[in-house]
Amino acid sequence: MTNRLFDLTGKVAIITGGNGGIGLGMARGLADAGAAVVIVGRNRTKSVAAADGIAKAGGKAVAIEADVTDRNAVKTAVARTADQFGRLDILVNNAGINIRKPPQDLAADEWNAVISTNLTSAFLCSQAAHAAMKTTGGGKIINIGSMMSIFGASFAPAYAASKGGIVQFTRSCACAWAADNIQVNAILPGWIDTELTQRARQEVDGLHGKVLARTPAARWGVSADFAGIAVFLSSAASDFVTGTAIPVDGGFSISG
Repeated sequence: MTNRLFDLTGKVAIITGGNGGIGLGMARGLADAGAAVVIVGRNRTKSVAAADGIAKAGGKAVAIEADVTDRNAVKTAVARTADQFGRLDILVNNAGINIRKPPQDLAADEWNAVISTNLTSAFLCSQAAHAAMKTTGGGKIINIGSMMSIFGASFAPAYAASKGGIVQFTRSCACAWAADNIQVNAILPGWIDTELTQRARQEVDGLHGKVLARTPAARWGVSADFAGIAVFLSSAASDFVTGTAIPVDGGFSISG
């Protein structure tokens, strides 16, 4: 029973920004559980390398180059996935960027770039995936939020706005698409050791020590910490779970 609950054999998953960091950790987890994984991103070389690594480990993975802020590119990526694998069951909206500036210094084009990449892309991809999932009788959508979905930060106004929006967008889709047997949930990563946060530690004084001091697990997260939650939210084990926003943060968000 337990194995069947988490078995993703025959399922097909798209992971945007799945060529590194948290996205790659989730892609590896889904592939290990039996899903065919489609890594979608702008950096074709990096995406192909990630897909090849999954394939060498015994999984099934391909890469599709696409700008997920472009509606036509998103539609094409979903259509190519359906053409190649015959279905789409899982979408992970993970693509994201950050520009660290206080609100008064952030240019309008910088604001728009962050909102477009982090939030609008999730809307475009989810909208395209919805139609494909309806044809197969249901699906799972996982949106990647952040601790900035919960907390504010002086250095991340656009990022925080986009990630707060992700949670509310998740809830709206969960309500709208429950009748289509599509569960929509969000993951809120804590401080995870990725390229984005490595730059943050260079740009924000004392960040490393503050994170360790507040995190009960007393460490930064790693990409592999997201394999399990991705499998759970993509599998039959979560069929009655929708509209949630689950922190994966080593206890950061509940530490006083």
